[in-house]
Amino acid sequence: MQRLALVTLIPTLVTATLLVAMLAPQQLMTLRGMAQNTAEAIATQAASVTAAPLRDMQRRELVRIAESISDLPHVARVQIRAADGEILADSLGRSGADNNESLTVVRDVIDSERPGQPVLGSVMVDVSLRDAIAMQQASLRHALVALVISLFVAAIIAWQAARWISAPLRRLVDAVHQLGRGDRHVEVEVTDQTEIGELQRGFNSAAMALFDVQRGMEREIEHATVELARKNAALEAASVAKARFLAAASHDLRQPLYALTLFSSALAEDERDPVRLDRIAHIQECVEALDHLFSELLDLSRLETGAMQIEIAEFPLDHVFQEVSRNFRMIAEQHGLRLIMRATNLWVRSDRTMLSRILNNLVSNALRYTSRGGVLVVARHRADGTVRVDVWDTGSGIAQEHQVRVFDEFYRVETHANEHDVGRRRGLGLGLATVQRLAELLDTQVELKSKPGRGSVFSFHLPEVPAQHIPVASGEDVSPDVSGMRVLVIDDEPAILSGIRYLLKSWGCEVAVAEDRIQALQAAEEWNVPPDIVISDLRLRDGESGLDVLAALDAHYQIDGNPPFSRLLITGETRSDRLREIMAARIPVLYKPVSPEQLREALMVAWSASRITTV
Repeated sequence: MQRLALVTLIPTLVTATLLVAMLAPQQLMTLRGMAQNTAEAIATQAASVTAAPLRDMQRRELVRIAESISDLPHVARVQIRAADGEILADSLGRSGADNNESLTVVRDVIDSERPGQPVLGSVMVDVSLRDAIAMQQASLRHALVALVISLFVAAIIAWQAARWISAPLRRLVDAVHQLGRGDRHVEVEVTDQTEIGELQRGFNSAAMALFDVQRGMEREIEHATVELARKNAALEAASVAKARFLAAASHDLRQPLYALTLFSSALAEDERDPVRLDRIAHIQECVEALDHLFSELLDLSRLETGAMQIEIAEFPLDHVFQEVSRNFRMIAEQHGLRLIMRATNLWVRSDRTMLSRILNNLVSNALRYTSRGGVLVVARHRADGTVRVDVWDTGSGIAQEHQVRVFDEFYRVETHANEHDVGRRRGLGLGLATVQRLAELLDTQVELKSKPGRGSVFSFHLPEVPAQHIPVASGEDVSPDVSGMRVLVIDDEPAILSGIRYLLKSWGCEVAVAEDRIQALQAAEEWNVPPDIVISDLRLRDGESGLDVLAALDAHYQIDGNPPFSRLLITGETRSDRLREIMAARIPVLYKPVSPEQLREALMVAWSASRITTV
């Protein structure tokens, strides 16, 4: 609109300016010419009138003539001079005061009655140009006012014309903005049959097509959203079903496995026949392999159900290294490998159990795929306040195409370069997946670098803390001898009760067993004194909880004023709500299947802690 208005105003402005520039000088020239003619006429008339008085030198008459001429309009001054230049009469007219601009005309006075005589004198007439200049200025002012008025009128006309011309375009712009805001249907009025009308019709057609496309896309998006929600629900249901299946399978399958572990260990206690001992060793190897597989499934199910709770603490990293070394040094030696846990004085802040599980899995995985050389575990201080833990191996390595997927569940890199890659320690491909899940819970990430044929290194970072003083434990170490200990075992699986009773009796324990609360209270009645420790499963028959049975035994023994007994829970449960109950009760817990060594150590720790509390 501004451009259209400017285009309209420029011709008017140029034309008016040219007219003023051309007419003003011409008018000035006209006014000067008129003044020149007037002055010449007055001078000629004055010369004619003063010829006789000048010949007779009638000064008074000359003065009167000069005064009468000076009274004429625009006459500023009149002088009558003699032939020798003497001023005989000098009169100022009404236009003579404060007059800076005048036009002077001089005429000689000739005696018309005596032709051929010398000039009698001269008459000088000054005509004032003030009125002419005033008229010129007034005319210029009027021209400028007319110019301003004409420009104002032209501007109004130009602006209205621009609005009228640009109105269709502005309506198109508004319609485009409406489309940009997502309005449903936009249409502009077709104003004429010119190019503007063609543009309007084209816009309406495009807007209608866009509206149809938008409706089609919305229908597709709505359909895709519904389908995506359905698939997400199906995936969530599948994930929940998978977690429930793993939890149920882990619990139900561990029951007979636990019984098998107990029976195989009990058989080896009193056996002396080498042939039978060899068979029992093979059975224990199979049980250990099953235990390893179930441990992977249990860890995965506990991670997916959120059963693992983080317990952050500050501890020396070397203690975890020593524990891992005890677990795998003998396995490494059996395969002719070296396991080096580089000693360190660094302290970290983390969950000790999860960190131990991460290192156990990484070292186990490294030993499984290493045929010669060994495994090195080292910790290094870093400038960013963290500790970098590296697990190096000289194994077969991992090809580049497998490195992205080795942390996926059930993904295994098949290799035949390692003889002990198969057998009783063969995994399900869950070890590294569990490591990555545990690392995420500890707010870190496991990184992998590997070259096929040269080995691999797994690295992760932990927050470093200043080293602290560790108080030295007073007293002698607890003896692993459990003979003479009174143990009450509660479990709803008869096979487990039979196996653990046989194992504990082979250790010299006095054992009573029960399958539920009623039998447990009956066993308590048969003993004159409370048991040293009660071992109970968490989930018993008919939905009964081992915690309720322990509470009932507490109430039974408190009536007689007996001191509290030690307690230990053994479960294959992975549900987070059930495990939170155990944590709230602060009772030691073992997860099935439990090896005889773990069971013996847990018995001594729980019994010793109970005696210290009592004292």
